Formats: sequence, structure tokens, C-alpha cells
Amino acid sequence: MGNIEFAYPGYFYLLGLLVPYIAYYIWKQKDISATVQISATEGLEKYARPFKHYLRHILYGLRILALILIIVALARPQSKNTWQDITSEGIDIVMAIDVSTSMLAEDFSPNRLEASKNMAAEFINGRPNDRIGLVVFSGESFTQCPLTTDHAVLLNLFKDVKSGLIEDGTAIGLGIANSINRLKESKSKSKVIILLTDGVNNSGELAPVTAAEIAKTYVIRVYTIGVGTMGKARYPYQTPFGVQYDYIDVEIDEDVLGQIADMTGGQYFRATDNSKLREIYSEIDQMEKSKIEVKEYSKKKEEFYLFALAAAGAFILELLLNIFVMRKIP
Repeated sequence: MGNIEFAYPGYFYLLGLLVPYIAYYIWKQKDISATVQISATEGLEKYARPFKHYLRHILYGLRILALILIIVALARPQSKNTWQDITSEGIDIVMAIDVSTSMLAEDFSPNRLEASKNMAAEFINGRPNDRIGLVVFSGESFTQCPLTTDHAVLLNLFKDVKSGLIEDGTAIGLGIANSINRLKESKSKSKVIILLTDGVNNSGELAPVTAAEIAKTYVIRVYTIGVGTMGKARYPYQTPFGVQYDYIDVEIDEDVLGQIADMTGGQYFRATDNSKLREIYSEIDQMEKSKIEVKEYSKKKEEFYLFALAAAGAFILELLLNIFVMRKIP
């Protein structure tokens, strides 16, 4: 009955009229019982009441049931089938992540690179309608995963991202350029690059601002994220005696990252710890929402005739029992 609704629910107030009708029937029972005066009742207890004694109450119950069914039919029950036609317009996003050795600094837990991968994975899981790709860069840049809606494959490729895959350095311009190549042929109305780095551009033939101008030409928004605490960060390095730690200065070219974001209609963010990085991804997620158009359709089917037929059946059954079982002999 979860999909049943009534066109005229006001008819249910008629059910209240059955209360005095039932009360009158109960009160009347004491007046219709036949009485015979006898001297003693010994020996009568072994005789059970005849079946007709109970049948007359059953007949009255059938009449009440028929009246209830008629009232329900008058209320005009209808079954409702509802379905939705959903049109989604996903966003094409390329995530460009710095994998230079400085991303191993441990001002994030467990380090900048792993924290960035974990937060990016959360971001990807929250965007099922979007095509997302992955570009990594340090001294050079390459595509780890082209734009895809198969996010399971994308997340598996994310796990393989690590520092040392390519020549060390920070080529922000190449990271943006490679991302543009993934997006420039896209037919999506919204194209986005999320670039994450912890350093200053020191590699590559293409300047970051020049790359941003190209992105602007293709109407690609670039959100830039600077990753690193304020001051110094704990950094591991390998020695003949095992891993040693030192503290290195955190240098992020925030002016350039901010300029890239402003030129392309994006925004620059600074992440100083895990929680701040999660907040940044959440904010970008809210700003770049997929457009989903939902149309709801419904079809109603009349169900009153089922209750009308049941009411007729109850009346006919009462009539037949009255004629053939409860008939009175003059």
C-alpha cells in the first residue's frame, strides 16, 4: 500500500457513522433473544448454542465490511508509479600533482605526497559523474591516467604515484601544459585543473604564467594548492648509515600560484596540514558541482473497482446466507 493514495480522502469521515450503527446493534441484542420460562436449567448446560446463533453476527460483520469497502471505494484509491529522468552534465578535471623529492617532507602525515594522494582519492570518490585524469610532474611531466569515468582504475593508478619516478625538480609550467593537452579537446562546458605543488618553478622550458595564458585560451580554470607548513619542515634523506632527518625551509611561490589562479578564473589555496588540505578539496568540490537536471514523471491507476467488487461480494454473500441458511419459517 506504500504507493496508494486517495483522490477524495474526505470520504473516510463517513467511517465515523458506523460507530453508532455498531453500538445500536450491540444494544439491540438483549431485546431479540427469545425467552422461555422453565422451572430449572439443570441438564441444559450440555447443549451448545446452535451455529445460527453465531452466523447472524457473521452476517452483520459482512454488512459492516461491505460498508467500509464502499467508503474506501468512494475515496477513490489510486496506485502511483513514479520514475525519474536524470540528465547529468559532468565536469572534466585533471589533477596535476607534484612528485618531486621535497614532497616527502613530513610536515603532513605521513608525508606531503601520501597526504595529497589520500585527500585526492576522497575528492574523486565524491564525484561519480565527472571525468577525471591524473598528471604528475617534477623536473618533467607525464600523464599517469587520461580522463576517465572509471574511477576504480584511476584510484589504482594513484597508488603507483611516488617520488623519484621522473627527473627531480619542479616544472609547474610543464605540469599545467600537460594537463591542458588532456583537456583542450574536451566538449565539456566546464574544464578544470587542480594543481598541487610544494615548491618554486625551477625546471622545464615553459614558464608557469605562460602555461596559464594557454589554459585561459581554452577556458580552463586552474585551482592551485601550495602544500607545506610555515617555516621549516622535517625531511628524510638517505645516508650510508640509513635514513637521517633534517629540517628544510618551506619555499612556495605563492605569488605565481595566485597569479595562475587569477588569470584562469580559479583560486589559490595554502594547505599547512592534513585537515586544511581536506578543507581545500571540500571547498573546490562545492565550487565545481556537476549540473544535474531531474524530471519526475508519474502515472496513476484507478484501484477503486477492487474495493467496489469486494463490497459487492460481501453484500451478495450476506444475502445468500440470509436466503438459504438463515431464512425464517412463518
